[in-house]
Amino acid sequence: MTVTPIGAGSIQAATPDSFDPWPGLVQDIFNNRQIDEGAGIVAIEMPYRAEDAAIVPVTLRITLSPADNRRVVAITLVIDQNPAPMAARFELGQDSSVSEISTRIRVNNYTDVHAVAELSDGKLYMTKTYVKASGGCSAPAAKNAEEAKARLGQIRFRQFAKATDGPQNGTREAQIMIGHPNNSGLQMDQLTRLYIPAFFINELRIWQDDTLVLAMQGGISISEDPNIRFAYVPNGAKRVRVEARDTEGHLFQGEWPVENSGI
Repeated sequence: MTVTPIGAGSIQAATPDSFDPWPGLVQDIFNNRQIDEGAGIVAIEMPYRAEDAAIVPVTLRITLSPADNRRVVAITLVIDQNPAPMAARFELGQDSSVSEISTRIRVNNYTDVHAVAELSDGKLYMTKTYVKASGGCSAPAAKNAEEAKARLGQIRFRQFAKATDGPQNGTREAQIMIGHPNNSGLQMDQLTRLYIPAFFINELRIWQDDTLVLAMQGGISISEDPNIRFAYVPNGAKRVRVEARDTEGHLFQGEWPVENSGI
């Protein structure tokens, strides 16, 4: 335990969150650009105390007023106390009207989690929440090596329509699920007692026909079997295409027809 003197004959234990890494992360990830308060621009939702630190749900919502003529072009998710704090950067397709993104992440320590939205005028806006969780980046994989190998690169697509939406208009929700161990590099092989090398999905792109809906640059903090759910506005496309790459250069692809009703 690290202790800090506070007076003659007395000591005070340093707490896990006594060091605030955020100022350094602003410099490292955002080149020290000005980041303003993001209330009314972007919101982040996570459980205050995670049930499982290896699969913590997080939802990012765009709350920018329709009267604002700017748009959100990207959202960066930062888990301040994780070994690799930048969990993901989501790029939003120009005409896709993405309004919500949900995924599952690993949280390694009690930490602030920041969502930073970049707008079309180049300005950055931030919101944050606090999460109590620990050990998520080093938690053993849920699936054994053989099962993970068999599922590697399998992509599933689901699309949902809200009850009030017609089949070809209004906001739709879709979900992309990719079979991949997404090894963090901090997990230990229980047989060899050696660390398993980092191996994860680092690029994901989703299109309606040839129009980009959403792209993700991912890191070690995205959970095993990456799961991305998002709300968007269909453009009348006949198909949805997905392309994912991992850190070993594998390319995974999928394509599905868009029917008149949710799948």
